[in-house]
Amino acid sequence: MSQTGIYEQLITQLVEQNLDRDAFYVGERTLEAGEAATLLSRFLTRIIEIAMDSVPNGDSRIHQQIKLANTIVQWLSQHIRDEALISENLLDSQGKILTALFDKSNPIAADLPKYVESIMPITGLSQSELFCGSNVGISLETEIKREIQSSDKIYWLVSFIKWAGIRIFKNELEAFTRSGKQLKIITTSYMGATDAKAVEFLASLPNTEVKLSYNTNRERLHAKSYLFKRNTGFHTGYIGSSNLSHSALTSGLEWNLKITSQEIPHIIEKSLSTFETYWQSPDFEHFDGKAESKEKLHDALQAAKGSFNNAAPSFYFDIKPHSHQLTILEKLQVERNLHNRYRNLVVAATGTGKTIISAFDFARFYDKNPEAKFLFIAHREEILKQAQGAYRGVLKNSNFGELWVGNNKPSKYHYLFASIQSLNSQMSNPIDTLALSEDYFDYIVIDEVHHIAAKSYREILKHFSPKILLGLTATPERHDGTDILSDFCHVIAAEIRLPEAINQRHLSPFQYFAIDDDTDLTKIKWSKGRYDIAELTNLYTYNDQRVLRILQSLDEIVTDIAQMRALAFCVSKEHANFMAAKFTLKNIACGVLTSDNSKDREIMQQRLKSKQINVLFVVDIFNEGVDIPELDTLLFLRPTESLTIFLQQLGRGLRLTDNKECCTILDFVGNSRPEYDFSHKFRALVGKTNQAIAKEVKQGFPHLPLGCRIELQEKTQTMILKNISQATLNKSRLINLIINFPHVTHLPLTLKNFLHINPNITLEDIYKVKVGKFGGWQALIAISKNKAIDESKQALYAAYYRAINNRFMICTSISYLRFIKALCDNNFALPLTNLTSDTANSEQLFTLMCHYDFWNKAGKQAGFNSLEESIAALSDKNLQIELSEVIEILIEQLEVSEFAMPEVGNAKVDLAPLKMHVRYPKEHILVAFGDSDFAKKSSSREGVLDIPDSNTALLFVTLNKNEKQFSATTMYHDYAMSPTLFHWQTQNNTKPQSKRGLGYIKQKENNKTFILFVREQAEDENGKTMGFVNFGPVDFVKYEGSQPMNITWKLKHPMPAYLWHETAKLAVG
Repeated sequence: MSQTGIYEQLITQLVEQNLDRDAFYVGERTLEAGEAATLLSRFLTRIIEIAMDSVPNGDSRIHQQIKLANTIVQWLSQHIRDEALISENLLDSQGKILTALFDKSNPIAADLPKYVESIMPITGLSQSELFCGSNVGISLETEIKREIQSSDKIYWLVSFIKWAGIRIFKNELEAFTRSGKQLKIITTSYMGATDAKAVEFLASLPNTEVKLSYNTNRERLHAKSYLFKRNTGFHTGYIGSSNLSHSALTSGLEWNLKITSQEIPHIIEKSLSTFETYWQSPDFEHFDGKAESKEKLHDALQAAKGSFNNAAPSFYFDIKPHSHQLTILEKLQVERNLHNRYRNLVVAATGTGKTIISAFDFARFYDKNPEAKFLFIAHREEILKQAQGAYRGVLKNSNFGELWVGNNKPSKYHYLFASIQSLNSQMSNPIDTLALSEDYFDYIVIDEVHHIAAKSYREILKHFSPKILLGLTATPERHDGTDILSDFCHVIAAEIRLPEAINQRHLSPFQYFAIDDDTDLTKIKWSKGRYDIAELTNLYTYNDQRVLRILQSLDEIVTDIAQMRALAFCVSKEHANFMAAKFTLKNIACGVLTSDNSKDREIMQQRLKSKQINVLFVVDIFNEGVDIPELDTLLFLRPTESLTIFLQQLGRGLRLTDNKECCTILDFVGNSRPEYDFSHKFRALVGKTNQAIAKEVKQGFPHLPLGCRIELQEKTQTMILKNISQATLNKSRLINLIINFPHVTHLPLTLKNFLHINPNITLEDIYKVKVGKFGGWQALIAISKNKAIDESKQALYAAYYRAINNRFMICTSISYLRFIKALCDNNFALPLTNLTSDTANSEQLFTLMCHYDFWNKAGKQAGFNSLEESIAALSDKNLQIELSEVIEILIEQLEVSEFAMPEVGNAKVDLAPLKMHVRYPKEHILVAFGDSDFAKKSSSREGVLDIPDSNTALLFVTLNKNEKQFSATTMYHDYAMSPTLFHWQTQNNTKPQSKRGLGYIKQKENNKTFILFVREQAEDENGKTMGFVNFGPVDFVKYEGSQPMNITWKLKHPMPAYLWHETAKLAVG
């Protein structure tokens, strides 16, 4: 091995001996369990091929090769002790290939050999092939005709369908569907390119289903995939550039790759699974060929072509919440039902569907309170009209609500969409005062609630006391320092995260460039969480080198400066004016908007919108009112310390408009102080990934939202990684903060107060830090006072640390956390007296879970003769204070409501204390179903656990099986196809006819209960073992394949919305 470069091959003993580690850098990684079978098999394939090819030529060569193959099979069979491996896989000595198997009675054709020859694809069923429209080779059209004739099921996914394209296969498709075989097609109305006649013809075929996406602004399906399934397992597919049009399938310069299940099975499986996921998605609607479907399709195609008659009624989409909106709705329910907070603030960027969320939330309330009075407040007529339309759509009531704005006056006050101006003029007029009591409205929504500090809004809030007050805003952090959270129980109830909004096509993708500007900010004064403005101004103003760097970067990155619309954020008025003067000198049309010329706001916005100017320089304190959806470029010419303000500024450039491909962001980054927080900024851009943000930076941000990109210059990346490393909370920094606490506040030093004074520190940060073999708040307090933990108590401190860090912090069940709190408050004395009846029924099992949380050993092994003795040993005044505070904080942080599992008529399951949709450590699940008891700790490590005495099986699914390395072969084994359907792959040795395989297939017959538990991966970003979320009981739907079997389960209750993104790997958004 002498060629330098990158590899991905197993290191053989010879390679290891020949690697010159002194002369070369040798990159290597450990083979992971999830990929070992695939990589080792691939390695052996090549070795065996070489061995087969080395058999000498002669009359008996094929016989010798078969003999060698059978010898290998026999050897493998002996070593894994599987006799079936021999009986099923020994090759016949004649050396023939099976090409067809058809019944001679009632034959499918009179001349079977001729029939087989006519339907067999010329390129075969087991080898891949590239069709590239060249003169030499087989035409795609011919091959697809044969694929149709030889298939049992056909799945086609194309962005548009032309009649001239369908006409090519008309006879074959008619014959295929009339023979009782299934045809499924997904397409769209994108750009009006689809021919209605083609869709209507397909929908008229028997055994055929067609689904369309009409909402092409959000979907923009561009895939072209033709999949052919066969009952024999020899599936094939074509993926490439050809839509269903005549030119694309015949004479166009199109490339299409044929894939086969024999050669690259994981690609075929992923293609089929993705199709199935799209098929289950509500974004694709069934086209049945009836009058209403036809009218909708014709209208959608006309609108896409731009020739739609606006006088006619527009689309009639069913308005349903997307997964990220469902997550928000669930969080609002948790705020009210769990935390008793009924004044709720929802934060989301403009354009992400805040109003629709409020409509769904009100619909739930209205359903339970049909007499409820409703008020929606906004400051613009346009917003009120849009809101009224959204509510009418969600409630399916075209008469819901009256407008009270401008010349619109309501006839009743039951359901109002009112402007703040109209309300205030009515309430401030003593002659015509609004005679409504303070509790008249049950549900009030305030849109753009960051205006709430204004006097006009204060009067309304002062007068009315609704059962629910819902605030909607994109900008929770006001630049004038006003705290709007005080009106909403001091918490943000729910946020639509930026990555979710981009994935759902509510916001534009971004390309973010972090550019080193050669400035040193480490000497700039830092106070109250931000750089000193005067010192930053001095550094940036009159710095011609920095200006040159900015201009060079613009020229390199932006397509055409004269066509861009850019907003540039400056540190001060002086800085903004300085930058504008420099840009003007370079003939770049620009303007400045600061408090000095606030009256010109509308003029400046219009000039930027019409490209009279290409850059508008603004100061942080004055950018709140700038709202130009067409913005396509953002220039961060100063560090933005507040994450909220950074996201607000970013949101200004992410509004969707017709011709915006993406938002280009140039962030000019200096050598920053360690206090400046890069990690939270990048985490906000990337979203939840369960891997450390430093790793994301090193890998080039592989988990960004769809269509997004972050590019760091090498020097910038080094500086950012150093900053993240310095900002990481270590033991000495944490202890210093504890020691300095009395100098910062007069509050007593408690865990809650410490976290309140240090809002950037989380509970996870506290428990990441170890003092010797364990950590924890009391251990940190002791070391800060130079006190050692008594040796006799160290085992107990370690037990508390284990329970808090490894169990309670990954458990989101409020019933269990409340039990632990009650146990702690009762000084760990059993039985408890202050339990609800529900918890009392579960006390024995909860107590056993608690035992394992602290001691992690069976009773005798841990040194206890009884459960009561084990629990009583936990009594310790200081540690109990710590535990009580931790549990209170964990309960306060809960964002998921738990509820009882659906009853299945199985006593063990129906009486289990586990709740739906919350996360449990695996040990809790094993205790709940009796696999662990006081005398014996479960040794279960497999993904399937049978509980024989209750006719129950537990399915433990880890979605990402290869954490350190992306693996295409294991990534798509287990995933959600829809909120109620889950695709699950058995172990590799499971066959349909085996005892285990039949156990799945005959679930209903055997009345067996299967319960599904799911986690994202084995460890989180901090290396902590992740718990499993209870998806509840599932029912067998169907299976495909053997060794392994691919099973579809139907959930008795839809999966939690907050896990949709991680679970539905093949869905979009």
